[in-house]
Amino acid sequence: MTRVLIVGGYGLVGGWVARHLRAAGHDVDLVLGGRSPEAGRELAGEVGAELVRFDLDDAAGSLAAAGEVDLVISMMQDPHDDLLVAALRAGTAHLGIVRKMDNVGPTALLAAALARKPALLLGHWQAGATTYAALTAAREFERVDTIELAALFDPADAVGAMTSNDRGAFFVPGLARREGRWEHLAVEAANRRSVSRAGLPAFEAQPMGVLDVAGLAAVTGAPNVRFDLGEGTSRGTASGDRASHEIYADLTGLGTDGAAHRVRTTVSDPFGQAHLTAAGVVIGTERLLGLSGEEPLAAGLHLPERVVDAEHAVSRLRDFGVTVEREPRA
Repeated sequence: MTRVLIVGGYGLVGGWVARHLRAAGHDVDLVLGGRSPEAGRELAGEVGAELVRFDLDDAAGSLAAAGEVDLVISMMQDPHDDLLVAALRAGTAHLGIVRKMDNVGPTALLAAALARKPALLLGHWQAGATTYAALTAAREFERVDTIELAALFDPADAVGAMTSNDRGAFFVPGLARREGRWEHLAVEAANRRSVSRAGLPAFEAQPMGVLDVAGLAAVTGAPNVRFDLGEGTSRGTASGDRASHEIYADLTGLGTDGAAHRVRTTVSDPFGQAHLTAAGVVIGTERLLGLSGEEPLAAGLHLPERVVDAEHAVSRLRDFGVTVEREPRA
């Protein structure tokens, strides 16, 4: 049976990953790792998982003590790639979600050099959900000229310790593609943009260097791509319910009918950003291990825009209760 170790497995996102994997009915043994295993006993009982102590300061030793595993899913900051290297050198597949454009280089080179099993870099916004939404919309185009992505974080949305500690790193100079050239956009008012919403106030958003920007530029050929993050009142909070998380993907270009075309895809998770990230991780896990009927990924470095079918991914997001809507724009 496939044995999956989730490091940070009883944190907010890791807990959702464990629940999603179990609810999907996959025949996998789940192992939840962290510094304080006793904190995960209730979740382990809920999902039928094993608990192990895992210390990132001794990633290789902790991985060896956990026993043989087929996949390590890292929900933790791994700034020096200790867990990535330990997993790949042990011949274990790896899936990580914490890399952005400003720190992905060493991780990608290490993964490409060391991987005897697949390594999936899933540092895209909400673990690929944004990219899948944009790629499904791109199929309506003969030529994509502009991709403008935006995410709305609701301050009422619960975040885990990792996200809370990393929030300062969200608002650093962002990488964007403009007229086919890379630009680093400083954190300043001149680089913000206002994102309109139907039935709700617009929100101000600041550029951020997520992997979706470079990935979508490469796959679609769009010369203009940017991602912006803003804070405001989500659909859920506005309706008197719990805070939701929204993503907006606006594409402009030439439609397949030869006419100018613009379309917006809106992704909304009523359970918030942690739930949506976990759904993206499960979609990536299913593809990496071949749990949905495909062949498992081969050894080497992989990115979701190249190996995950976007239409299938959007269908899976809906399975998790996520709303994905597309509408033409003026």
